[in-house]
Amino acid sequence: MSYHLVDPADLEQWDDRPVDVRSISVAAGLDHKDSPLGLRVYEAAPGEQLPLTYHSHDEQVEAFYVLAGPLHVETPEGEYVVETDQVFVIEPGNPQRAYNPETAEASIRVLAIGAPSADDARPYEPSGEN
Repeated sequence: MSYHLVDPADLEQWDDRPVDVRSISVAAGLDHKDSPLGLRVYEAAPGEQLPLTYHSHDEQVEAFYVLAGPLHVETPEGEYVVETDQVFVIEPGNPQRAYNPETAEASIRVLAIGAPSADDARPYEPSGEN
């Protein structure tokens, strides 16, 4: 058996994204690709988005648990506002862009869960029909 106690505050920036992201799953020894779970903490200042682009996943389910919000999630169906202690779940094949609007008064913190941790993101271009 393996157990891991991870403090996200002790982790380095996970990748070269402009938003602050700490990978709990990588710190616990779960490789980024082909792992059963991806677990990250994001902190986004006003005007920053969590993903690199508006996208969807072929296999991965994503869930955003808002630790301090609100988080805004743009979808082809409209925009959702996810408040602190709420969770937004996205099934595979559904485009989304999670972000903190430029007009926000403070940074947001979000625990992002992806299962499986697959590198299957596909960029999505909105058609402007919203």
